[in-house]
Amino acid sequence: MSGQRLKLQFQRLYNHFSGKTTETNLQDISEVLFCTRRNVRMVINKMVEKGWIDWQPSVGRGKQSRLVFNSTDSELQFMQARKLVADGKLENALSVLNHNAEKLVQLIQEQMGISHVHGRQIVRLPYYRSFGNLNPLKPLRRSEQHLIRQIFSGLTQFNEEKGEVEADIAHAWEMISSRHWRFHIRPAIRFHDGRMLESEDIIKTFQQVKQQSLFKHIDSVISPFANTIDFYLKRDDHHLPELLTNINAVIQPADDQKRPDADVFPIGTGPYKVTVNDKQRLKLEAFDMYFGFRALTDVVEIWILSGFSAFYLKPALELEQKQSVSVSERLSLDQGCNYLLLNRNKGLAQQQVWLDYFKSRLNSLNLMRALDLNKVVDFKLINAYGLLPGWICDCHYTDDVQIPTTKRVVTLAYQQEHPIYPYLAELIEGILAKDGIKLKVIEMASCEIMMGKQADKIDMWLNGMSLGSNRSDAILPWLYNFEHIERAMPEAEFAQLDVQVDNWRMNITQTFPLESIQHLLVNSGQVLPLFHAWLGVDDSGQLEGMESNKLGWFDFKSVWVKPRTH
Repeated sequence: MSGQRLKLQFQRLYNHFSGKTTETNLQDISEVLFCTRRNVRMVINKMVEKGWIDWQPSVGRGKQSRLVFNSTDSELQFMQARKLVADGKLENALSVLNHNAEKLVQLIQEQMGISHVHGRQIVRLPYYRSFGNLNPLKPLRRSEQHLIRQIFSGLTQFNEEKGEVEADIAHAWEMISSRHWRFHIRPAIRFHDGRMLESEDIIKTFQQVKQQSLFKHIDSVISPFANTIDFYLKRDDHHLPELLTNINAVIQPADDQKRPDADVFPIGTGPYKVTVNDKQRLKLEAFDMYFGFRALTDVVEIWILSGFSAFYLKPALELEQKQSVSVSERLSLDQGCNYLLLNRNKGLAQQQVWLDYFKSRLNSLNLMRALDLNKVVDFKLINAYGLLPGWICDCHYTDDVQIPTTKRVVTLAYQQEHPIYPYLAELIEGILAKDGIKLKVIEMASCEIMMGKQADKIDMWLNGMSLGSNRSDAILPWLYNFEHIERAMPEAEFAQLDVQVDNWRMNITQTFPLESIQHLLVNSGQVLPLFHAWLGVDDSGQLEGMESNKLGWFDFKSVWVKPRTH
């Protein structure tokens, strides 16, 4: 008899006797369960084995046996739902629980954290949204950037601790000239689908990559010999190995972009492969054929819980614990900020009166004054005076400014599924309303914003940057990201930035012009910095190796559980 049928038989028996200890006999039970006396004995024995009931047979003819219920019908439902949750079948579990969402959340909370199943170490983490795009050639939010690092490998990688570019798929490289670089590829690397990495995969990847502005100076990529890749450039670049550490440059299978589910189930050569990715959870499993050190954690599951948000991650869930969270002292300020990007090409900010008005009214201090701290306590925000923590630019905080009279509606766009942007938009709306100006809000997918959808109808974007690194040139991917900044900026001003970047690439001894780029963006009013946020992980639990990275996550493959010796 199947486990599901046995549960149904138990429910029928439980409902018939109202869950009360009863004097009965096999004949009566056979009538309740619609089966023979022989089958009744088998059913009773199985229920006794599972501990659901006790059966005390009668002694002597004509005497009644005693039926004792040890479990309730709801307990069995809970047990069944718990197993379904463990298997990731959340919709089925919700159905078993008669669509009681609170009970489902309770079961999910039980399973968060660290567990061992059949000798495999599993780490489960909560998150507030699903991951519908894990394509490194498309715009990526901060958490997706971290996941790309776990799934893919690039030719090179950056070691933040040492501050150095290190080998990855390429084990060595050399600059033959300032426009010709050669990379030597490790042999016998496999993709997650089992097939070998070929030179053609690298060439095809960069045919796609060089279409992006950050890589536009790459002319051609060829393989002159086995396990050798040559880059030919249109302009000098002494920093190409650093550039290739960027997440957009990780290696994908040739023609993988044609696969219909490539965004959701990416195939890389990294330490983890994606095995489940839906609206309820993302499951990553250690890739045993990874060419580097095999991951210490076998499985990482990220469970999507509506309403969950936090400024740090921990492998346990404490949704009720709002004010008294014990957080690692090693949290660090995000290398970036939340900001407003003004549309100075086609938006209101192309007019000086509106530009001055926005700079005066929508600065960090004005928004901070309006903040309800109870609504943002989980995010640990502080004022931003520049794009990066520690930088102070010429921000305008005077209230003595002309209020524009030419138009009374401002259009603001921000990305969907963000825990704090709707609230910040409310604050902006309130500030503008004091001057009789209305705010029109458009929520868009992150990809749509970065690719310029409705750009000619939008006056400003509420967005965020997270560089994921302390390197001075780490700002480049954001600056050139799908032309989002360039699209909003006067052509002549962006050309100035472009020249500075090119000059740095051409000179191996020149310091990256971060200060100059930042001041141009902020002082012009192109970007209005709003807040920095504290990011990190809670490393006070069972996991060893819990080190927060600059994206507020931790390297999955490096964490492990030390066995307890007492």
